[in-house]
Amino acid sequence: MPEKNENPVYARFVTEMQVRPDDIDLYSHVHSSRYLDYILAARFDQMERCYKMSMQEFAALGFGWFQRSLTINYKRQLEIAERFKVETGIEEFLKDGVIVSFKIFKANGKLAADGTCNYALIDMNTRRAVALPQEILEKYSI
Repeated sequence: MPEKNENPVYARFVTEMQVRPDDIDLYSHVHSSRYLDYILAARFDQMERCYKMSMQEFAALGFGWFQRSLTINYKRQLEIAERFKVETGIEEFLKDGVIVSFKIFKANGKLAADGTCNYALIDMNTRRAVALPQEILEKYSI
């Protein structure tokens, strides 16, 4: 685990996206499941671009990420074709995973949603959670 610190602060990164027509549901707003898609797409981008360890590298090492839990707090509606930003960062390292917090900002800068994801690092052969290897801790402790 990273060096013990009462309140460690880790880097946060931003990915820009746009609401697509197929993100809109019968009620003319972005379907709740799409917010999870946005978070996952942002993390996928940020793993490679910001942490310099892509999802493909995790797979090559025989690892994957399993989402144990998700909390989304909806604040404001995103609109069709609206450009928005997804900001994410590691809040806490666990023995076998991470807690990632996120914020989704509308084009006008107002908060559309926020929350946390709890991910476990799993061994793809056994499908069981495993302790975070030191090399992964170092790359993601920025």
